[in-house]
Amino acid sequence: MLTEKVISEKQKKAARYAKAMGHPVRMYILELLLNQSCCYSGDLSEELPIAKSTLSQHLKELKSAGLIQGETEAPKIRYCLNRERWKEAHMLFSEILNF
Repeated sequence: MLTEKVISEKQKKAARYAKAMGHPVRMYILELLLNQSCCYSGDLSEELPIAKSTLSQHLKELKSAGLIQGETEAPKIRYCLNRERWKEAHMLFSEILNF
């Protein structure tokens, strides 16, 4: 396929991160996790005026992109920023935006 020859892996990764970050609630979650080591999903649901199911979908999208990590500590889930992936996203966006 032609696009496979034109689109680089870096561009694919950057697009995946951008998609995951493409909602204000997700940006809020990322900023929150940047400023603290971890957060429990219950704490987030108290802080954000959205349904728990909606919050769950946002967390799932961020986790799927690899920007956050979730660890079950029954009955809660503890979410933390995936610092390695966050650095990678920062580097990719910096490269693209410096063109």
